[in-house]
Amino acid sequence: MGASGFIGGSLFRELSRFYDCHGTYCTQDLAYSNNKRFYHFNVEEDDAFELIHNLQPQLIISALRGPFNALITTHQHISEYLFQSHCKLIFMSSANVFDAYSKYPSYELDKTLSESVYGRFQIKIENALLRLPKEKVLLCRLPMVFGQGAPRIKEIRQAIIEKTAIEVFPNLIVNVNTQDKLCTQLLYLINQNAHGIYHLGSEDLVPHEEFIQELVRKLRLGNPVYKRIYTTNEDRYLAVLAKENPLPAAQNFCYQDCVNDHF
Repeated sequence: MGASGFIGGSLFRELSRFYDCHGTYCTQDLAYSNNKRFYHFNVEEDDAFELIHNLQPQLIISALRGPFNALITTHQHISEYLFQSHCKLIFMSSANVFDAYSKYPSYELDKTLSESVYGRFQIKIENALLRLPKEKVLLCRLPMVFGQGAPRIKEIRQAIIEKTAIEVFPNLIVNVNTQDKLCTQLLYLINQNAHGIYHLGSEDLVPHEEFIQELVRKLRLGNPVYKRIYTTNEDRYLAVLAKENPLPAAQNFCYQDCVNDHF
């Protein structure tokens, strides 16, 4: 669900090579409306249970975006279906469930706590899903995800073309991922019938400013203008690292690989 978005669309294209995939969209794009594998779904108006019951999927991947209250209701309906079927859910969450913690990177079993509305919404959905039978849910927490077509890359390109400032956070320490690496990791987890909580990002950490500057050099679009934003005088972390559920070495990578990946 959410196959017309950046992450959802990337997963749909990759997984369709190996599985019979169907996706939802909420745009006016005729490419989706004319494709029999796509179904229009508006989280504010449509009933997820009805759609899922008609499709009878074995696996649901939720990369939905939209109004928070509507998304909470949608995932409640998905949970109802999971209880009644042999279906399993993969929920794409994010590092924002830890954004109230700033002194250390976060691991799978760390307590979630967020100061942002977005993070608190994700925590609410996570907590509800973790009350389901454990074999029913694979919860994937993501750091910032880049790649061709990524909204963040589009914003950087536009800023360089229009000669406006690119915002960077010098004291923010992150890890990262790309759409291609994420697809490979998720395909591995599906094939392993994995469940539980997984943190899917680079093994190492990098200052946000340094990472963005390296990306910009790769894009070669001209001389950028940076706006440095300091939210604290000390380093703060927004990174999700694996400890309890590590992936095999072949699925791991460093942030420099993300810089070099398709740029």
